[in-house]
Amino acid sequence: MNVFADEAGEERGENARLSSFVGAMALGDLVKSTLGPKGMNKILQSASTGEITVTNDGATILKSISLDNAAAKILVNISKVQDDEVGDGTTSVCVLASELLREGERLVNMKIHPQTIVEGYRIASKAALDALEAAAQDHATDPAAFRQDLVNIARTTLSSKVLSENKDYFANLAVDAVLRLKGSTDLENIQIIKKVGGKLTDSYLDEGFILEKTIAVNSPKRIENAKIMIANTSMDTDKIKIFGARVRVDGTGKLAELERAEKEKMKAKVALIASHGVTCFVNRQLVYNYPESLFAEHGIMCIEHADFEGVERLALVTGGEIASSFEKIEGVKIGRCDLIEEIMIGEDRLIKFSGVAAGQACTVVLRGATSQMVDEAERSLHDALSVLSQTVKESRVVLGGGCSEMLMSNAVEEEARKVSGKKAIAVEAFSKALRQLPTILSDNAGYDSADLVSKLRAAHYEGRSDAGLDMNLGEIGSMRKLGVTESYKLKRQVVSSASEAAEMILRVDNILRAAPRRREGN
Repeated sequence: MNVFADEAGEERGENARLSSFVGAMALGDLVKSTLGPKGMNKILQSASTGEITVTNDGATILKSISLDNAAAKILVNISKVQDDEVGDGTTSVCVLASELLREGERLVNMKIHPQTIVEGYRIASKAALDALEAAAQDHATDPAAFRQDLVNIARTTLSSKVLSENKDYFANLAVDAVLRLKGSTDLENIQIIKKVGGKLTDSYLDEGFILEKTIAVNSPKRIENAKIMIANTSMDTDKIKIFGARVRVDGTGKLAELERAEKEKMKAKVALIASHGVTCFVNRQLVYNYPESLFAEHGIMCIEHADFEGVERLALVTGGEIASSFEKIEGVKIGRCDLIEEIMIGEDRLIKFSGVAAGQACTVVLRGATSQMVDEAERSLHDALSVLSQTVKESRVVLGGGCSEMLMSNAVEEEARKVSGKKAIAVEAFSKALRQLPTILSDNAGYDSADLVSKLRAAHYEGRSDAGLDMNLGEIGSMRKLGVTESYKLKRQVVSSASEAAEMILRVDNILRAAPRRREGN
């Protein structure tokens, strides 16, 4: 007897488990090839606009595909969380979760109950995280060593991205930008401007703030020791528009009077703004011709229609506030900076604010051959900036290149020997899943993974705790000497998120699907 409505369905037991495993593993296989310094790119084409994105960023790929499988959606969510929390490691977390499920499926087929597997995974993930914490190093007290750590982390993050060719250049650029934040994790202060043209190495870090607008006609083009008023106010009262009203006048004289009244109103508003002693007026809305000429008479630089983000950021950077009424002099906070001038980047004119009050603000100007290239460069740089800003807060670091995974895998194997019963098999399976990450890294580079990973495992058993995969030579190398460093927080998040997601999917025994909503009138 079917208790469900028409078209609503249910999958039970084996079937439900199989469909959730298959969905999650398929998703893992999809992003697997983008992992590591030799990872491949994917082209994503939008169905509606036909727009093309070329990327190897896990979170971007997963966000862009529409899925029907419930378990696969869980993996997409953990990669989103990884992106929000740490900013990088989005592919790793998805791949690790799918490998844990692949092992889980094998165990379920051996007639081991999912709850037993979950218990084993819990023991294993605790052992893995303890081993990771024991291996982490902290150089927060030594600024030179800490900066080197940050540069290494940035290089490691960027080596798997489009910027890998110039990773040293961009790593230093990212570290400089993040160190200016002085410990804040608010990346709003780092503005990224993308301009197509030139090559990637033409990108640079500018210590001021750049606004993508032009200065109004007749305004002064350069102002020193500027006092900036940032406003969101309409300046169009000189346009006659009494909402939907019809005005009848008995002569053109009366019309002129109306216009004059409007102009006086406008004049008064500009005088009110000028009375604050400002030398630059930035408005989010349009400033029309007449008020523009009034500002020019007052010698005030006028910038109109600055986009909302631009205005918000400018207020943050110059220490001003966005004003919408100008009656009370003391009520308006004026922003300050040393110099405002027009600059050219490529073909475009922009306005640069240098010597801004909030010293932590800066702008990165990205150049590149095509818009896809510049977009991908921005995604890569964003990952690096996010990880660095998190590392400044949680300063511990671990080694990359498959070293940490192998370290954890061995620790989990040690733990498995102490566990009795069927749980031990699940603990071992967890260690095998961790070993899959270095395997995939070497597969993506076209090396013999079976040979490399067994050598890596042996090296760790011999006590070489800094052994990892040297991806350029295709052999085992010292990750400490090569400077392949990753953030401890990133690795910890990857292991804990992946094991939690795998546990959640392992426990599924029923999938219930609601009936589709009927359209009205059908």
